[in-house]
Amino acid sequence: MRILVLNGSPKRDKSDVMHVTSAFLEGMKEAGTQEIEIINVIDRHIEYCTGCFSCMHNGGTCFIEDDMKEVLEKILESDLLLLSFPLYCYGMPAPLKAVIDRVLPLSSMAMTKVGDRYDHVAQADFSRLSYLMISGCGFPNSRHNFEPAVEQFKLMFPVEHTCITVPESPMFSAPEAAPVTEPRLQLVKEAGRQYAAARTIDEALMEAICSPMIPEEVYASIVNSGV
Repeated sequence: MRILVLNGSPKRDKSDVMHVTSAFLEGMKEAGTQEIEIINVIDRHIEYCTGCFSCMHNGGTCFIEDDMKEVLEKILESDLLLLSFPLYCYGMPAPLKAVIDRVLPLSSMAMTKVGDRYDHVAQADFSRLSYLMISGCGFPNSRHNFEPAVEQFKLMFPVEHTCITVPESPMFSAPEAAPVTEPRLQLVKEAGRQYAAARTIDEALMEAICSPMIPEEVYASIVNSGV
């Protein structure tokens, strides 16, 4: 499987969330041969979309000359597009959002009704793609935190999508938290193995991964003690 990872964290490989993403990819590699490329979005020159829609009229060519053309080519060559990012104001960091805004060349202005919604007709064939989101936040639980990002991801990629949301994610970068983070990363590896085998993750396993690692009150107390 060809996997393209868009790392949306400005911290690059020091991202808290990349500990989770790396464990997931390790699990996938244990299940079979994977071709993985990781792009640290912060290091790419990606201009903001101007909303001119010229790309949607002229066969998918954007007038902006930057790194986005290469990124689009890599997306189309992939089997799995994995977005890894920390939660910023209930959404993705701006550099990653800029990339997502610039995928317009893959669609045309023409619309078609899909179920009870309308979608743009594709200008490129990305039917083989599956989509995975791995996001972490610094709050003690997932409630009323990840919902906007998850809903946006599902609307952007309405088929073949999977969302993993991990609270208390700063703990993955704290060596002293290893007694609780290591068992959680083992669960993430198992999720990677399952996903590689069947493009799905057991519901109970997903619930365990997305739950707090330590009691919410204890985590909040630890954070507050360092303020």
